[in-house]
Amino acid sequence: MFVRELETPVTHVRGAGPAVARVLAGLGVTTVGGLLSYFPRDWEDRSQEAPLAGFAQRGEVNTVVTVLAHDWFGAGRMKTLKIHVEDDSGRGVLVCFNRPFLEKQAPVGARLRLWGRFFLKYGEIQSTAFEIDPIPDEIIDGTGADSAERFNEILPVYPLSAGLTQGVLRRVMRRAVIDYGKRVEDELPAFLRERDGFLTKAHAIESIHFPASAEALADARRTLIYEELFYLECIIGKRAMERRKKTRQDSGDVPAAVLGDEPSPLQKKLIERLPFTLTGGQSSALKELNSDMSGQYPMARLLQGDVGSGKTLVAFLAALRAREFRGQTAIMAPTELLARQHAENAARLLEPLGVNLAYLTGNVKAAGRSRLLAALTSGNIDIVVGTHALFSKDVSYRSLRLVVVDEQHRFGVVQRAAIMAKGDSPDLLMMSATPIPRTLALTVFGDLDVSVIADMPAGRKPIKTHLARHGNETKVYDFVRKELAAGRQAYFVYPLIEADESKSLKDAQSMAARLSERIFPEHPVALVHSKLEEEEKRNVMESFRKGETRVLVATSVVEVGVDVPNATCMVVEHAERFGLSALHQLRGRVGRGDAQSYCFLVYSKELTEDGKARLKVMLENNDGFVIAEEDLKLRGPGQIAGIEQSGYLALGIADPVRDAQELVRARADAFGILERDPGLLESEHRVIASVLDRAPPFTTVTA
Repeated sequence: MFVRELETPVTHVRGAGPAVARVLAGLGVTTVGGLLSYFPRDWEDRSQEAPLAGFAQRGEVNTVVTVLAHDWFGAGRMKTLKIHVEDDSGRGVLVCFNRPFLEKQAPVGARLRLWGRFFLKYGEIQSTAFEIDPIPDEIIDGTGADSAERFNEILPVYPLSAGLTQGVLRRVMRRAVIDYGKRVEDELPAFLRERDGFLTKAHAIESIHFPASAEALADARRTLIYEELFYLECIIGKRAMERRKKTRQDSGDVPAAVLGDEPSPLQKKLIERLPFTLTGGQSSALKELNSDMSGQYPMARLLQGDVGSGKTLVAFLAALRAREFRGQTAIMAPTELLARQHAENAARLLEPLGVNLAYLTGNVKAAGRSRLLAALTSGNIDIVVGTHALFSKDVSYRSLRLVVVDEQHRFGVVQRAAIMAKGDSPDLLMMSATPIPRTLALTVFGDLDVSVIADMPAGRKPIKTHLARHGNETKVYDFVRKELAAGRQAYFVYPLIEADESKSLKDAQSMAARLSERIFPEHPVALVHSKLEEEEKRNVMESFRKGETRVLVATSVVEVGVDVPNATCMVVEHAERFGLSALHQLRGRVGRGDAQSYCFLVYSKELTEDGKARLKVMLENNDGFVIAEEDLKLRGPGQIAGIEQSGYLALGIADPVRDAQELVRARADAFGILERDPGLLESEHRVIASVLDRAPPFTTVTA
């Protein structure tokens, strides 16, 4: 079947009338191809008889029953029907909440096919989740066939939305498989299908929705998981190849001392001025960056490192190399708070080396902005640090050689592309303090090289983490008071800026007043949050850095970009309201000096299982990479590190963690074909050719 047939509106499928089509559209399904690739989230095995007496072993019943009696309980709108049934093994009760119409569909004496999940309650075997169908006198094509088949096969269970039932979606899907799915063409290269024994695409589509056996379902899942990952790696591989087609155009002769992977003259000067030596991870990352920047093709590298590992210093060293290549560097941060800190640190470290710096955000005043933009255009500024203002329409660069994107997950694909477009194929360095597991990095950043700073600067002590339940805060306050008395500083972080009557949560504004007036009256307390004016935020943070403010009350605005070595206590109240990544980032605001630091996670009495799991991970781990792996298990790949909103990853049936081995194989196959014989994909396989230009019709990958 050609691609255009897969783009047929879903309304052409029998059973998908206007009402059903509207609900499907809300689920992102508008075409036949989209419907066929709307894969089940689970399957129910109804191929084996399971009598009432055996409900405890399987939890499910799949049998033929006779209706014995009806009775009702409750009154008025709460009146509920109970249907008493029996099979050859025993008796059970069907509790029909909001289904009084079943009185007529299951009359006394009727023989029914019954499937349901049963439990023991009030001395009865009961079910509230069940399906029943009359046993027809003869099987005919139509309703009777549907009824019989529903109790003699493995049935799909789909993600649903209001207005759609499993029964309706199954009928529509069955029709789509019969009318369209059986004519879907094979898409994978033949040698891959033969090598791994994959099903044909038509057979895989049929078996993923309506498998004839458990073995057929397993083969279909294996085929479609690999195919989806192969599609994804084709997209990533093509992106990588296109980048390597671009060769850099350096102006003039570049000194030999600037080439290669060893530190260049300017880099050596900065390293010699540092009061410490680079860690092994920093030195290794710098070598990799230097080698990339000296190469024929523009660099595209992700630099990962835990909070406090020294990524920014490595980025500054890369910026020095860009200057020696007679180019400019733009360092983009997600917040003005972080951008200002980068600018201040860059001024302290780089200006003594003769580097010209600038700071540009949306709040830079008009007069100063025009002079700054003119200096950028003329090339008189070597390094500019700022926010999204760096890619505004009125900003131009003389020779943008390096783009550094800090906290990359906070920027979307379009934003990154906009800043890159300001130069002629500049080098790209993306940095992340939210470590991304290797399997996900291969998937999401598969067209990038990855550097990892796994070690921490010498002298850093692991942060001690403690959990405290609401009601026991006094012990936490007493401990923090001792640290303050010893000359240290502390953060208190809350999920809300101001009180919300609909939520029983502490807020930063109220708690700032309480901490100042009642708990730590002897110490200066300040408040910072996202609604403050930038100048006020800057003044508050500067006061905290200088040690004038001893207690900083905040929201998650301090999650990144705050470096105060004297702060040794981080208190996060309602910690269960924060994700693992945010908690790890917040904890990373302390432990940046030589003194022992502490993190207190204060949690609510109403703690969910997911909340318990997150706090347990934080209590047991300090390693950001381990925490990232656990976060991936808890939340799934689409939600980690802002990947979903960044437009990188949206997989339908594959899971890069669970299917890590398949991911590596698919990547090797896709990259190998693209490097050896890209024409194999572009000419022989129409659908895969379309993958190289846009998202394929049978997957939900976006790029």
